Order: sequence, then C-alpha cells, then structure tokens
Amino acid sequence: MRDLWLSLPAAAQDASILAGLLAPTLLLGAALLRGYAPRPLLVGLLRRHAGINAIFVALIAASVALGTAVLSQERALREGTARAADPFDLIVAAPGSEVTAMLAAVYLQPADMPLLDGPTYDAIATAERVRLAAPVAFGDSHEGAPVVGTTAPFVAHLAGDLAAGRPFETRAEAVAGALAPAGLGKTFSPAHGVVDPQEGAHGDLSYTVVGVMPPTGSPWDRALLVPVESVWTVHGLADGHAEADAPIGPPFDPAFFPGTPAALVVADSLGATYQLRARFTTERSMAFFPGAVLFRLHGILGDVSRVMSALTLATQVLVAAGVLTGLALLVRLIRERLALLRALGAPRRFVMALCWSYAGALIGAGTVLGLGLGWLAARALSAALTARTEVALDPSLGWAELHLVAGFASAASLLAVLPALAAASRTAAADLRR
Repeated sequence: MRDLWLSLPAAAQDASILAGLLAPTLLLGAALLRGYAPRPLLVGLLRRHAGINAIFVALIAASVALGTAVLSQERALREGTARAADPFDLIVAAPGSEVTAMLAAVYLQPADMPLLDGPTYDAIATAERVRLAAPVAFGDSHEGAPVVGTTAPFVAHLAGDLAAGRPFETRAEAVAGALAPAGLGKTFSPAHGVVDPQEGAHGDLSYTVVGVMPPTGSPWDRALLVPVESVWTVHGLADGHAEADAPIGPPFDPAFFPGTPAALVVADSLGATYQLRARFTTERSMAFFPGAVLFRLHGILGDVSRVMSALTLATQVLVAAGVLTGLALLVRLIRERLALLRALGAPRRFVMALCWSYAGALIGAGTVLGLGLGWLAARALSAALTARTEVALDPSLGWAELHLVAGFASAASLLAVLPALAAASRTAAADLRR
C-alpha cells in the first residue's frame, strides 16, 4: 500500500488527503439526512436568528482566514525569493558573512563588504569550465534605485533579450530595469550611497539609458546597470585595464583591477559549479550557492511558520469550542420549536439532522468566507512586502490551505453532533412546559 501511495503523483496524493479529510463529514451528513428534507425549517432558523448567525460565521471566518493567510504568504515568500535568486548560480566574495553577501549581490540590499582583489578575480575568470564571471559593484544610486556596475554579459545572463534597446557599449551608457526611475533614452547622474544618497555627488558623470530589461520579479527590476569601469573611475580607482582607451568589459588586467564586492560565476555544468565552489573557498575568497543560503533562511522562516501554524491551530480549537458552546445555547433558544416538532411526530433523528444541518451551515459559510478573506489578506500583505523588498510575491491558494480548511470544517462538523444529539435526546413534554 505504501508503494502504491508513493507511486501516485503529488496532485493525486493531495486530492486523496483532501477527500479523506472531508469523507467523515460527508458520510455523517448522508447518514443523518437520509430520507429527510429539513431545508425549509433550516432556512427559517437561519433567517430568524440572522444576527447571531452572522457573529458565529464571522468568528469562524476570522480563524480560517488567519491560517490561510499564514500558509499562503509563507509559500509566496519562499517562491518569490527563490525565483529572484535563480540567475545566481555561484557567488564569490571576500571572506565574511554569506547571508550579507547574498542579500547584497542578489537582493541589492545595502551592505559594507570587503573586496575581492585582482589576482583572485583573475583566477576565477580564467578558471577552466567557467562560462561567465562578472564583477558586481554597488554603492551608488539614482532616486533611491541602486546603480550597479557590471558587464554586458552579466546583463544578458540576468535578463536575456532586452525588452527595448540594446546593451551598453560605452562608459556613458546604461541598461535600466523594468521599473527603474530612468527609462529608455533618459539621462541621469548617480549619487553616492543608497540609504542616504548625497544628491549630485557624482554630478560630473551622467549615463544615457540605451536598453531596458524585461521584468525579472526581483530587486533588479529597479536597478540601473552601468559599465563597472565607470563606477571604478568615478570613485578615483583604476578601471581594470592597462590601456586608457581599452574597450569596456572583460578581460580585466589583475594589476589594474581595483576590487569588487562580489562576482557572479556561471560554469558549464552543475559538477563544475561544485568544483569551483570548493576551489574558491579559501582564506582570500568565499564561494557559496545563494540557493543554499536561502534554504537555511527558509528553514528559519519555516520554524516561525510552524509556531504561527501552532497558534493558528490553537485559535481554531478555541473557535470550534466557542462555536459548539454557542450552538448549544442556540439549541436551547429554539428548544420549544424542536419540542413542538417532536410533539407533532418528528423522529429524533430528524431533530438531530436539523440541528446538525444548522451547525453545518454556519461552519460551511464561515469556512468559505474565511478562505476568501485569507487569500485577500495574503495578497494585501504580499503587495506591501513587494513594495518594501521589490521581490515579486504572488500568493495563491494551494493544497496546504485546502487541507487546513477541510480539516477544520470536518472536525467542527463532527463535534457539532454533540449539541445536535443533546437536542434530540430531550423530551418534548419537558421543553413544552417551560
């Protein structure tokens, strides 16, 4: 049986789990309602106590929405950050914090980092089986958007075919991200710094945007990419070339290479990438996979998510207990009507089916409403995080959310049998005398 289960596609397994969660409630409902049609009486009860019913539905919806939003947002954050890191196979930087280097090189977060020296970078760029090695120099900005010095091959690797224009070919040209504050044909001057730029610090230097990248769903969408030589020169450094009139881009002369905070490395195979990581993890350099660092960060996020899920589960248990208590009170409010039904000959199972259907209607309405509210909350939170981090987040409802909702609805519906059974077991004479 285990082998059969493992042989099923993931979607089939998830669908089977969902069906298993819902099956007990469906079977119970079929058994209670068999041969009965309590709908007219059910509609009357829902209408007569509409205000109280709305409170119960809202309580259930809030609990379900919280769990749905937590799960959906966590998955969106994982997928969005992983998608943004996809183009970065291997990062080599000076020894230090891998997390800091990844946040700076991949997500363009401001950071003070030591520099890779010329001989180290040359060893990386000329290493066997290296298909692309590109310096990534940051620290300047324009209207809050990072200005990043790099090479034209890096632009091609990051964005593929440009959405408009062409790659930069001179030191006074730039390629803009899809959301950058300078569009095609615009001219801008960079400022020194990113967090608190000093406007006009590099006023003697200007770039003209000659190309625009397609959207990447990453912070690079707001970046302005320029030749790394111009970034070095404007800071009073060598430009990486022995000749003053040398064309921009690789190869760089180690003797005139002023250093770079990080270098992107792309090898010709996965095996070569692992070999390069081992080779350049030395006293002078630190090579790491951004995906591996991101996996560790996701592990921390997963721990937080598990805590939130536990709190959500506890909330749902409390909500379920509150709903059951409320249903018991509602049953007491309508006990005279139920007693009248029994006096008119209604079987106990019919009374039980009516009360259970009443509870099921409230639970079902709250669950569906909570599922929708949770998705809307996740989208609102994702929009805020996207604006803050510039990592495109796209939350959606997945199997995890459906399993959570189905489990809650099924458990609450099964527990709703208790007040229904209590209502059906009361004697008509005792309730009619009250």
